[in-house]
Amino acid sequence: MARIRTIKPEAFTSESLASVSVTAERTFFGLLTQADDHGRFRDQGAVIAGALWSLRPEHGPLEVEDDLNQLHTAGLICRYEGEDGKQYLHIVTWAKHQKINRPSGSRCPACPHHQSGRSAESSPQVHGALREQAGSPHRGFPEDSRKRRQPSVNEESAGQGRFSESSPQRQGGLTEGAVSPHRPDLGPRILDLGSPPVGRASAPAPDTVSGSVSVSAKDLVGEYVASCEHRPPNDVLGRLGREVGKLLGEGIAPGHIRAGMDRMRAKGLHVSLLPSLVNEAMNTPRSTAGAAAHRPWTNPADVEAAYGGAL
Repeated sequence: MARIRTIKPEAFTSESLASVSVTAERTFFGLLTQADDHGRFRDQGAVIAGALWSLRPEHGPLEVEDDLNQLHTAGLICRYEGEDGKQYLHIVTWAKHQKINRPSGSRCPACPHHQSGRSAESSPQVHGALREQAGSPHRGFPEDSRKRRQPSVNEESAGQGRFSESSPQRQGGLTEGAVSPHRPDLGPRILDLGSPPVGRASAPAPDTVSGSVSVSAKDLVGEYVASCEHRPPNDVLGRLGREVGKLLGEGIAPGHIRAGMDRMRAKGLHVSLLPSLVNEAMNTPRSTAGAAAHRPWTNPADVEAAYGGAL
């Protein structure tokens, strides 16, 4: 998650920053907002390009990789490999310029070149252990303290003895058992942002229309593109997707939308006319069943046979 960071005025007169390109300098400032509270981040050019250069398509992962190489050569960042075999980077002057009031635990391992003596910060589990040693009310006392602290007779008589099972806590009107080894199916109360869901949750069933899988605007636009001889411009496809999404939101059947799109393609009309074409496909009058087809009047070849000799 991006965070609020500090950029000092001296940064714009830094000789080390002046030794890299302007795009590399911009990438460096962007990394300040993406790095965790210890100045670490995953060393992935594609991810960094998506986070910092998403509105600049001309500056993609390859260009960001070049920026990172320049920053590493200038000594502004340190690129290293963690014990898990993944690549990470660390902003070298992080502790000098960024003052974090309450730094949180880091998912990235410590930099072996600049943070070798601070490896305890690299693991949220270690922070939890430190809180336990400090007697945090959220994590309880450490195991040794629990063993030394036996309940007194007065505490047991007052109903403050230990329970063999966890107490249910009411949250939002629902009773839920506390997380304990006796209830592993409930999973942790607070999930890590990068952890998969734990428990018995399952993916929701797909939306169905009349027993069949519903058709989305993306599906209809894909069918339209496949029916065209040449791929339409992205601007046209974007407007078409919005119009189709509005029509589907009104509950109009996909078949009617397809018919309107076919007429729009055959006549080469603008996307804004799609609602009118769909309405035309939906409400075109049908000929009455069994009615004779209209034939223009012509002079009969046999006048006597046609008029019975009345003329």
